[in-house]
Amino acid sequence: MEFLRLIHGYQFNNALALLFPTPYALVTLILFLWSFGPAIKAQVRLGFLVWLRIVWALTLLPVVTGVILAVGGEKVPSATRASAAYLREHCPAVGDFSRYCLPVDPSRDWEHLMYTAFALLSLYVIEVLVKGRMIPHRTGLRFLPVATLFLYGCAYMVGRVAVFPGSTPGT
Repeated sequence: MEFLRLIHGYQFNNALALLFPTPYALVTLILFLWSFGPAIKAQVRLGFLVWLRIVWALTLLPVVTGVILAVGGEKVPSATRASAAYLREHCPAVGDFSRYCLPVDPSRDWEHLMYTAFALLSLYVIEVLVKGRMIPHRTGLRFLPVATLFLYGCAYMVGRVAVFPGSTPGT
C-alpha cells in the first residue's frame, strides 16, 4: 500500500510547484504549450501524438493507483486527519490537521474525484479533436489549445485539492 501511495501522491517540493505541483501537471502543461503548433499549422505531427500517449499513461497510472487506494479505504490527504504521532513530529500544533499540517477538509475527496473525471473527459475530447472524428479536422485543431489548457487546469487542481483545504475545513 505504501508503494501505491508513493506512486499516486508524488509531488514536487520546489519553487516551480506553483506552476506544476505534480509530474502529471508538468506533462499537461507541456502538452498545452505544444498544442499551439498543431492549432496554427492545422496538422498534427508524430511528436505531439507520442506526447499525448505519454500524457495518457501518466493520467492512467495515478487513476489506477487511486482507485486501488480508494477501494482500500484511503482518501486524499487533505481530507484525512494525520496521526497524533505524525503531527507531534512534523507540525507545530496537534489537532484536526492533515499530514501537510493544514486543516482537514473532507469535501476535498469528492473534488479530487471530480477533477480526475474532468481530466479523463478532456483527454477524450483532445483525442476527438486530433483525430477529426466528430468535427472537421482543421476546425478541431483550432480548439486544441483550449482543450489542453482545460486539461492542465484539471491536472493542477487534482494536485492542489489533495494538499490544501477548501472553504469548508472541519465540516
